[in-house]
Amino acid sequence: MFDRIKEDIAVIKDKDPAARSSVEVMLLYNGFKAVRIYRRANWFLKHNMRFIARWLSQRCVRRTNIEIHPGATIGRRLFIDHGTGVVIGETTIIGDDCTIYQGVTLGGTGKDKGKRHPTLGNNVMVGAGAKVLGPITVGNDVRIAAGAVVLNDIPDGCTAVGVPARIARRNGAKIMDMDQVHIPDPVSQELCRLEARIDKLEGLLSSEENRK
Repeated sequence: MFDRIKEDIAVIKDKDPAARSSVEVMLLYNGFKAVRIYRRANWFLKHNMRFIARWLSQRCVRRTNIEIHPGATIGRRLFIDHGTGVVIGETTIIGDDCTIYQGVTLGGTGKDKGKRHPTLGNNVMVGAGAKVLGPITVGNDVRIAAGAVVLNDIPDGCTAVGVPARIARRNGAKIMDMDQVHIPDPVSQELCRLEARIDKLEGLLSSEENRK
């Protein structure tokens, strides 16, 4: 347990330049508090003490404004940055070394039974306000841009942007873990390509008219 706590503190201090000390993280960071309360609630749930598990979960919502269902499965070193408005559903699975920003929903669509929430691989970043909905699978080393709505599976190493989310590959180039701004928009890229093609065709037509 203490090793896990040390890991959770260390990852926050590593990823958040505003974190100045371990004591500050333990006492002031709602994301850290929410993960620790979830771990206790999950333990009670696994030992068939469901009421206590849900009581802890709802108490956590009142204290942190972060709702993590005790039935979710969360790996090691999860970093919830700021955290206000984060919702993680019951059948959600989150791998190791993931980062989740404020306003993120890992939820269901309302039409699925059983496994109805997403599965995130290792080293996944979900940007502020993003929604990942349904029993879909998000691969390892995936980046989901702020405000994206993900409704389909995403392969390893991809970046998802837009509503609904589309995959924007970076040709193997590294994407900074905490960068939610410099992410390519595939719609804008396609519009730029079409605009360049139109300009070229207009130039050819103009040349033909001048010849005539």
